[in-house]
Parts: sequence; C-alpha cells; structure tokens
Amino acid sequence: MLDDAGWGPALTVASSTEERGFFVNWADFASVEILEPDLLVAHWLVRGPDGGYDYGIRVAQSTDGGLTWTEPLRPHTDETRTEHGFVSKFLLNDGGTGLVWLDARNSVDIDGQKGTPGAMALRYRSLDPDGVPGLESVLDERVCDCCQTDAAISASGPVVVYRDRSEGEVRDIYITRMVDGQWTEGTPVHRDGWVIPACPVNGPAVAARGDELVVAWFTGVGNERKAQVAFSSDGGVHFGEAIRVDDGTSLGRVDVLWLENGSALVMWVERRPRVAEILVRQVWPDGRIGEDLLVTTTSAARDSGFPQMIRDGMGRVVFAWTQVGNGGRVRVARTSEDLQ
Repeated sequence: MLDDAGWGPALTVASSTEERGFFVNWADFASVEILEPDLLVAHWLVRGPDGGYDYGIRVAQSTDGGLTWTEPLRPHTDETRTEHGFVSKFLLNDGGTGLVWLDARNSVDIDGQKGTPGAMALRYRSLDPDGVPGLESVLDERVCDCCQTDAAISASGPVVVYRDRSEGEVRDIYITRMVDGQWTEGTPVHRDGWVIPACPVNGPAVAARGDELVVAWFTGVGNERKAQVAFSSDGGVHFGEAIRVDDGTSLGRVDVLWLENGSALVMWVERRPRVAEILVRQVWPDGRIGEDLLVTTTSAARDSGFPQMIRDGMGRVVFAWTQVGNGGRVRVARTSEDLQ
C-alpha cells in the first residue's frame, strides 16, 4: 500500500507455485481493486494444461485491507481449454462484487476439443458480500478477442465498456449498462467504423462522476491512429462527439479519470522518432482541451505494457508504468491534481 510515508510491506495474494503457475502477458494482467476502504478484490491468470493461450481466471477478496484473502474462485464455470481474461471488477449496490471478462469457450466443440474458431464473448458474474457466486450471463456474444474491458459505477448503476466485433469486422467501442438488475444490449460510444481483420489489443477506459461518464479509446480508422474521448451526461445512454486528444502518432493504451475541477484527465502513449512518451491531457465536457503533459518516456514495444493512473483521495494523481529493460520494473510517480 502507498501512503504519505511511502510503500508499506508487500503482502502475498497468490503464489505462482499454485496449480500450473501464472499466465503472464503484456496486455492481460493481474490487478487489485479497492472497492471499499477495507474491501479489496484481486484477480490473476493461471495457465491451463495445454499451455499457450489456454488460461483461466482466479479471483480472491480481502475484507481487512489486504492482510488476509479468501480462497481463490474461478468465475467461469466451463472446462474448456481456452482463453479467459481481460477482467474488470466493480462494486454492486448490495456490497457484492461484479466481474466481467472475455471468454473464448465458444471456440471449442461440445466435447471440449478444438473446433472451428468461434467468437470471443463478454461474460458477467456477481459475488455476494460473502463471496458466493451468482449465475453466469453473456453480455455480448461477439467481441474483440484481446482488448481490455473497463467498468465504472454511475449514479444509475454499473457500466461496462469494451471493443465490439461485428460480422463485418467493425471493431468500435461499445457500452452496456445495468438497469433494474439487467444488462442492456451493447451500444456504440461512437461510430468510428473501424474495420480491422484482427484484434488491435487496445481496450477502452471509463470513469464516472454521478451520471457523468467519460470514455477514452483508441481507433485506427482511415489509417489514422487516434486517442479519443467522449462524454455522457445521462449515465451512458447518449454520448457527445468524439474529441481527439493525441498529437498525431498515438499508440493508444489509454486510461481516464475525473478531476475535482470538472475536467477529465486522459492518458495515452504517443510514438516519437526514437522513443515513446506517456502523456496526459485535461479535457472538459464542453470540448476544451488542455496542453499535453509528459509523465515519462518509454518504449513503443509491447513490453512497456499499459500505463495506469488513479486518484489517491488526498488531492493527488498516481501514475504507474513498466520500465523496459532488465526484466521490467514497475515505476510510480505522484503529482497534485492541478498537475503542478
């Protein structure tokens, strides 16, 4: 845990000696979410018997701030030797936890053997406050194969954003909302119309403040690589026009959050002649944009990963990224919310 005094002692959530070891990937990575002051939910990925991209999800909860953890739970009930990952976690109204993930079980036949490749699906499952799982459900039967999902809690309820995949290979960003306990059919945040025959490995990010939402995403429509945001004032029912935030050579890998001054802070990776840069910029719902600010230089290669940021609740923004080289290390920086 990071506080004003620095980092506290490391606490073990899971060990790679369990089962078949961790599945470690540059884009599909483990994470811990603080859903309430003492409620932490962690997920990680475990290799399957076939190796390669046969892997599953494990989830554990802590109700004492990370000191102790529940036994790992597998949220997906199938036994297929396929991909299960790109998890998002969020708090439910009853104090339970919502989980969404990408699930490739439809790529095998009924006997569990490899069959004709089927579509990746977006699936959901809840855990009650005691960690007891509910039923699985499908939120979208055909989504992009390896773009991250994200979730937020609006005043109207949970929302999930993801990259959809149409039969014609249009891969735009969609949103689904929980309304009266049911998930709505996914709708586009913005109709980019990006047709691409393979996954760009570049998922969206969402942040909520009441019923105001901001979604950030990457698109390569028209062979122009762009990082964009769009705002909603009604919990994601409608969105305004897309606002471009990059400098013209975006690699995407976006994140976004709200600041106290009413702006959204969006982060993305920009390609430069010999390096890449992690940049942030303030954007307002009325379309105003601030100057881009450099967080750090990095590599454009995959091993630089996906930078992340959060507000720490004490008037600061915390940035985290992977430093390339020597096996890779996680670096962290903090700044005040006025970005000074």
